[in-house]
Amino acid sequence: MAESRADGGVYVVEPLLPQRLRRPSDLLRFFATLMVLGAVILLALVAKQTLNGLEQDVKVGAEMVPLLSRVAAFIGSAAVLIVPAAFAVERVFHRDGLRVAEGLIAAIIGMAGSFLLGQWIEASSLTDLRILLTGDREIEPLNTLLTSVIAYTTAVRIARRPTWRMLMWTSIALYILTYFSGRQITLPSAIVTVLVGMAIGYATLYGVGSPNTRPPGSAVVAALRKLSFSPVSARRIEDDHQGSRRYAIGLVDGTSLDVTVLDRDRQVAGLPYRLWRRIRLHSETRRRAIRSLRAELEREALMAYAAQAAGASTPRLLGTSEIGTEAALLAYEHIETRPLDEVPDAEIDDALLAQIWEQVELLQIQRLAHRRLTGDSIHLDRAGRVVLTDARSGEIAAGDLLLRLDIAQLLTYLALRVGPERSVRAAAAVMGPDALAAAMPLLQRIALTRETRAALSKAKNVLTGLRDHIVALKPQGKVEEVRLERFRPRTLITIIASTVAAYVVLSQLSKVDLYKVATTANWAWSGLALIASFCSFVAAALMLRGFVPERLPLWRTVLVQFASSFVKLVAPAAVGGVAINTRYLQKRGISPALAVASVGASQLIMLVFHIALLLLFAYITGSAAATSFTPSRGLVVAMLAIALLVAVVLGVPPLRRIVTVRMRTLFSNVLPRLLDVLQSPAKMIEASVGTLMITIAFVACLDACVAAFGGQLSFTAVAVVYLTANAIGSAAPTPGGLGAVEYALTLGLVAAGLEWDLAASAVLLFRLLTFWLPVLPGWAAFTYLQRHEAL
Repeated sequence: MAESRADGGVYVVEPLLPQRLRRPSDLLRFFATLMVLGAVILLALVAKQTLNGLEQDVKVGAEMVPLLSRVAAFIGSAAVLIVPAAFAVERVFHRDGLRVAEGLIAAIIGMAGSFLLGQWIEASSLTDLRILLTGDREIEPLNTLLTSVIAYTTAVRIARRPTWRMLMWTSIALYILTYFSGRQITLPSAIVTVLVGMAIGYATLYGVGSPNTRPPGSAVVAALRKLSFSPVSARRIEDDHQGSRRYAIGLVDGTSLDVTVLDRDRQVAGLPYRLWRRIRLHSETRRRAIRSLRAELEREALMAYAAQAAGASTPRLLGTSEIGTEAALLAYEHIETRPLDEVPDAEIDDALLAQIWEQVELLQIQRLAHRRLTGDSIHLDRAGRVVLTDARSGEIAAGDLLLRLDIAQLLTYLALRVGPERSVRAAAAVMGPDALAAAMPLLQRIALTRETRAALSKAKNVLTGLRDHIVALKPQGKVEEVRLERFRPRTLITIIASTVAAYVVLSQLSKVDLYKVATTANWAWSGLALIASFCSFVAAALMLRGFVPERLPLWRTVLVQFASSFVKLVAPAAVGGVAINTRYLQKRGISPALAVASVGASQLIMLVFHIALLLLFAYITGSAAATSFTPSRGLVVAMLAIALLVAVVLGVPPLRRIVTVRMRTLFSNVLPRLLDVLQSPAKMIEASVGTLMITIAFVACLDACVAAFGGQLSFTAVAVVYLTANAIGSAAPTPGGLGAVEYALTLGLVAAGLEWDLAASAVLLFRLLTFWLPVLPGWAAFTYLQRHEAL
């Protein structure tokens, strides 16, 4: 710790402020520049013809006014060197030579970096990129001088000086125009050079750091004096959860202040997380990712005054002030409190819970959303009264959704401390059952604070317990489901994986002559494959009926299986069918738990059959001398790989927990459901026949597709290929296993002895009959079932 003296003889106890800081804003600007650079290169590669035409137009225009072009070239070349040098002299005279040194470091790195990058582009096999940047002429891919100038300009932060910024960028624009008209640089090269220079400048700034411009504690004391306070002591205390500095200030009359300092360079802290939330969540629940220092000050002050007017117990805001241009402060009255996080669970009685909810009710009556009702913002004073702090995250004139989110957040936090039953009971006593029922759809992890989500990961069934107790309070309440997320991370992964899969499939199709496929296929075998594909849907219906003791109509169940083929277009193969079948059973009056158990039982038995058939067909194929496909050695390797994967999953605790939770969720009631099925021999037979028929139907379909193009493979060899590829496709995150199934089937058939073209043609026909062709009838079935409320 160190002491600094403010005017008036007040010593401020605080840690020494660092001389230099690595500002998150510089790192963010660096990554943003790289993203823009990538987008520019892609766009330029697409619009090559337009750029070539523009270059020719500029060339013709320059030839029409040669004298003006030469004058502009001289001025641009001179100004791009004179302006940075003049700025450096001006900074040195103002004793800011360190900034100039940073700019020179960036200029040197920019010169060396652009030279090395240009050499790599010329020597690499990226022909399109080289032609784009050089126009296929003997010029530099990146202008070395311009790169170093841009890097220097960025590193010295010339953008903060309007006059110098205008002069600098005018010089750069004139330099680019003259070089472009003289065909010494291409337009893409100029843009890329500017962006590379900016990226190097920002990287240099972040690497070497920037001078610390945060006002020290003495400046905070001086600002308080301007607000007519009389500080006699000042001490830096722990920063708040957003990283803002806090000071404990003693006044001459014996009272104290709690001062929060908002630093400008902290405004972008946590920006990637806020941007991600802003993109992912709907507009009403998200917060602005970037807010100016002034706006942040006004927001917190307005929320503090509104909370005081509402009668809530909060520290009174006594004054606000800017501290120069780089910070601002808010001065609150000091109240001796301790956060609820430091209160033992045993001391949180029903009276305290009621107090907390009464304070929240006061805010809700005035349409104020706190938005951070956690243990570090709920405090207790010496008398045991509740005090709400941290108003910065709040919203005035809040909508219903934000108010309900506050209730959901506080319910969850208190449930983690005292249990769901006490949390719901205390809330209902103050807020009423209707308010809790309205908040119930918002009991979602995504709606809670990061700290609460982290705590939920260590607790079990907290949200489920809250919902159950709310339903018990108001069983007749019906509240519409609330979807907070625009998309889920799983959806993003599926989109990316589907894009890659589509690329794989298209690359396969490029090797296949589609006309030849259509004209050379034996349509008798193709018709047989189509019949086998249809039989697979009937078999799936029989399998589902077999695992449900209740009666299900056969043809409506078949329609459900067709509908699942439509859903596979937007969901992974292992997910779409499970969701559709579960929904169908619930609509038939089967409870959700039993519906999940029935589908889980069918999936479990299907897995057992799959593994057993794979081993059986692999053994038959490996022991048969009539075929060239002998996968017995490969089978051993595959089994060893699977065993190794299982050992890794079971040996790593986080992976083991994930698998255990997923399996418990899916198969928690499977054994009792299987016992119900075993009591009916007819259901047992129907389930076994359906499960076996699914695999046989798909294998027969693939075998007929191979035969349609003259392929000669044994049925058992085709079965091994299908079963292996289907397992891979079920694990793939793409819709219907797209890409993974095609590639695995093709490789398997090639390994079995088929030519690549023949294997690809057979797989193309197989996927057409089993994946793409059922989509249209699947859509019709899905629409029909929804219209008749069967889904």
